[in-house]
This record gives sequence, C-alpha cells and structure tokens, in this order.
Amino acid sequence: MEKWWLVLCLGLVLVLAACGGGQEDGTQDDTGSDEQTEEDAGSDSNGDASAAEAVYQANCTNCHGGNLEGGFGPSLTTIGSKYSADEIKEIILNGRGSMPQQDVSEEDADLVANWLSTMEE
Repeated sequence: MEKWWLVLCLGLVLVLAACGGGQEDGTQDDTGSDEQTEEDAGSDSNGDASAAEAVYQANCTNCHGGNLEGGFGPSLTTIGSKYSADEIKEIILNGRGSMPQQDVSEEDADLVANWLSTMEE
C-alpha cells in the first residue's frame, strides 16, 4: 500500500513539474524598432504562427511533444477539429482534467489557441 502512495505522489509531482512550464525571458525584441513592425506587417499570419510556435515550444512541449504528437499529455495534431480557439484558450488559462492552468499571458494564450485551432484532420 505504501508503494502505491509513493508512486501516486511521484506521478503527481511529475505532472505538475512537467506541465507547469514558465516563460523564457528575452524571447521578444524589446528595441521598439518600427522597422521590424513594418517588415512583419505584410506577414501577420506567419509572424503570429512563429510567435505561437515559440510560446508552445517554451511551455507545452514537455507534455504535448515538440511536434504536437503527444506524450504525457494528449496529441494536439487535430485539436482544431475538436475545440474552437476560445475553448483552447480557456483550457490553457484554466486547465482541464489533469492539465494544470498555464502561467502564460492572455496574449500568448491567444496566439497559441488561434494557432492550435488551425490543427485539423
């Protein structure tokens, strides 16, 4: 019986540690340069996808894999066919089931949710 509790507690610690990822500092250009804004203006969807992928890589890959293939957490390769961007954002910010809420800004949650909502069969 004691071994069962030990395994359960260890599993819980792993879940909380792996899926609780934090943000990396210095991932954005803080120069305030208008030139970069003008360059990105023509490719907002590509820029948003790149930014979303960067947030995903920093916060989600421990559980959902580097290619959305799943691992400890479920695969996200077709998540857009199951949930809307708003529903995905809600899951990111508040958690669901065994997934804890994530410590990301609402802006980052929007980016990732919009990107993931395009993942369909």
